Amino acid sequence: MNHKRQRRGADDVEFSDPLKRYEGCTPSDDLERALCEGTVADVGPMSIATASPIDTIESAVIRMAELDVGCLLILETDRLVGIFTQSDLLRRVIDRYDLIKGTLLRDVMTPDPAFVRNTDSPAKAINLMSTGGFRHVPVLDVDDRVVGIIGPRRVTQYLRQHLG
Repeated sequence: MNHKRQRRGADDVEFSDPLKRYEGCTPSDDLERALCEGTVADVGPMSIATASPIDTIESAVIRMAELDVGCLLILETDRLVGIFTQSDLLRRVIDRYDLIKGTLLRDVMTPDPAFVRNTDSPAKAINLMSTGGFRHVPVLDVDDRVVGIIGPRRVTQYLRQHLG
């Protein structure tokens, strides 16, 4: 059975581009304007704490405690390859910490984490945090270099700053 797919002619259905009628967002207040027209860089991404995928779980836990941070960005030759968070620690490590504390981070980190660009809108970052259930989201520049991390504290400060 050899069925060929038939194309519809241009006259069959008229195409209407929905974006042609798009009028964009008209912010109703300062907060909406800041969320839609600002950038993640305006939120003030936090400085970062990093580790290597070949660091041990034990060294990562000690580093997180010393720096009082909730996550480490895992970099390999200055490129983001993963993230190790308090949630990773609780879900994958804590119940058997003594047995696996010498294990490499690459075996327990979250690989290829979601991220935002420093040029993205704050609304995009907040949406990603909310829909993904992330407390911390890495911030990359256009060259894929890590420039910071955005977390709930900075987002809250940003929102307070723009509440009219």
